[in-house]
Amino acid sequence: MIRVNTAFTRPDPDLVKQLGGYSAATIHEAQGRLGALDSTIKPVDPAMSLCGPAFPVVCAPRDNIMLQVAIAHARPGDVITVSAGEYAEAGSFGDVLANACVAKGLGGLVTDTGVRDTRELRELGFPVFSYSVCMKGTVKETVGPMAEPVLIGGEIIRPGDVVRADADGVVVVRHEDLADVIAKCQARVEAEDAFIAAYRSGKSVIEVCGLEPVLKAKGLVID
Repeated sequence: MIRVNTAFTRPDPDLVKQLGGYSAATIHEAQGRLGALDSTIKPVDPAMSLCGPAFPVVCAPRDNIMLQVAIAHARPGDVITVSAGEYAEAGSFGDVLANACVAKGLGGLVTDTGVRDTRELRELGFPVFSYSVCMKGTVKETVGPMAEPVLIGGEIIRPGDVVRADADGVVVVRHEDLADVIAKCQARVEAEDAFIAAYRSGKSVIEVCGLEPVLKAKGLVID
């Protein structure tokens, strides 16, 4: 018998909403260039975006039974995060399951295997970030862990960690670091706004970024 406990603490929804106001790239940089999943995991549509608590699940390659179980037990706003061994040659998720997710109010899907029915997924607008696009069908055979930490895209994602994804990729924030990362994101945005204002005022990149002594120390001479 395999017993699965789906009870875990989810982060403050207000903090999740605040984090969602920042781009995945900003979050990655603000938390010390940490948390970025491999760039092979891409959105089905560049316009897709998500931010929500992770609901992790492990699937065997070419097998989506546990993905379906996860969809059944996830809560509104949860992001299903699937670890399936970075297996490209399977379409484990499509428009039918996406409609099930929408009906439950789920926040999105991040998976290291393939998806299909991409035209329908784009039309539906449910955020899907996947390792590949593949039409090949799957079986429903192997049960396994759910609502436990998983490895996906080179990062450990735990239940309740916050997943943020947009056109640039996917990043994960540890739930205990959420408030601190939000503050760092805001500080980074304000600093970047100041850089942009300086450029528009006529200052050079070298001047604004303080590169002159760095370049001089490296022996760069520009005639």
